[in-house]
Amino acid sequence: MANYLIKNTTIVNEGKQFHGDILIKNQRIEKIATNISTSEAVIEIDGTNQYVLPGCIDDQVHFREPGLTHKANIYTEAKAAVAGGVTSFMEMPNTNPPAFTQELLEQKYEIGKQTALANYSFYMGTSNNNLDEILKTNAKKHEVCGVKIFMGSSTGNLLVDSPLVLESVFEGSELLIATHCEEESVIKANLAKIKAEKAELEPSDHPIIRNEEACFESSFKAIQFAKKYNSRLHILHITTAKELQLFGNMIDLKDKRITSEVCVHHLHFTSDDYATLGNQIKCNPAIKSPNNKTALWEALLDDRLDVIATDHAPHILEEKGCVRTNDPKRPLIAVGEGLYEKAHAGLPLVQHSLQLMLYYVKEGKISIEKVVEKMSHNVAICFQIKERGFIREGYFADLVMVNLNQSETISKSNILYKCAWSPLEGFTVPASITHTFVSGHLAYQNGQFNESVKGLRLQFDRS
Repeated sequence: MANYLIKNTTIVNEGKQFHGDILIKNQRIEKIATNISTSEAVIEIDGTNQYVLPGCIDDQVHFREPGLTHKANIYTEAKAAVAGGVTSFMEMPNTNPPAFTQELLEQKYEIGKQTALANYSFYMGTSNNNLDEILKTNAKKHEVCGVKIFMGSSTGNLLVDSPLVLESVFEGSELLIATHCEEESVIKANLAKIKAEKAELEPSDHPIIRNEEACFESSFKAIQFAKKYNSRLHILHITTAKELQLFGNMIDLKDKRITSEVCVHHLHFTSDDYATLGNQIKCNPAIKSPNNKTALWEALLDDRLDVIATDHAPHILEEKGCVRTNDPKRPLIAVGEGLYEKAHAGLPLVQHSLQLMLYYVKEGKISIEKVVEKMSHNVAICFQIKERGFIREGYFADLVMVNLNQSETISKSNILYKCAWSPLEGFTVPASITHTFVSGHLAYQNGQFNESVKGLRLQFDRS
């Protein structure tokens, strides 16, 4: 593997910006200094007018392999992630078959080892009848990111609604427990009510069916379990102002036992966007009213929300009830009748999450230091990831170089997802990803990939 020297760049790390050089050797950051010279053989990269950030770590993606590979696979989506500056990902268990056994979980790790250009980890899945397999994961707590519980409806038998199983997982798991929180009984009641009132449901009904109360009730329940057993709980994709009262910012992140995540689409879209985007932005939990988006931003900036992720969840256009047009202003439109209930929930986002947040940096909404904190540092702290998430000597060289003055319009021509679409099509981001290093390997450079080296399995520093 080649060694690299990044020269004359602006480094963003641990709340600061500073000018300097970075020497990468044997997969790791060998040295950080104002001016580095070396007699060793290195490939020198000019970082003038660029910023170097720690690679993003996305703690919630759906890469669909095995079984749903018409939508995506680990190779295609990890490649898209790397092009977007995401150097590590944690992938969810709702594949086909779901990762409900140790054997199935390790099969996913083997696929990652063979095909993923980014560093990888995979969650153990939970159902109402695989408790023994879940608790076996305790023996792998140093090499599995966590246990995932769907406390709201999803595909197949992933909904966990048995109080006994929930109690047992929260009591017995030594890993971080990540939860999708929506109360199924509330959703069913809302759906029945609205179907009694109108003949045809629309995308704009989605946040009414999967409303604030459904999210709050489920998140509150998860927190009660976690407090009862002192579990390590991480609640995914918070979407409501009401839920934010459940989280605090009075202690250091490393000491929190209950943490939270917000996703880029809930920071960017609101329910007003259903009028133009329709089922493109149908996802669970739903994108909600503008007042919720405002509250999410406030909580992100004051540290009640700990990390930013994507919940990258690709579906083909037919599954979303959409077709492509020749209109650059509306490249995708809905077709047919009865689309809302048939349309699959989820958005493809991992390639553009960092660029989208850099848009908000340019808009003055958030600092670049805060973006790095929420997309890199804090994810590493939350999950206790070993030697990643920071630009530190001795750490793995997971780095992304960005040009903040090189805009890019998201379009079909530059989307790398297997599903080949994005709800952000036509949107111009003000920054470009120029280089991505994964474990010291230059995996991406100005639109070109070097696929000779794959990412590594993430390791976790848990006692």
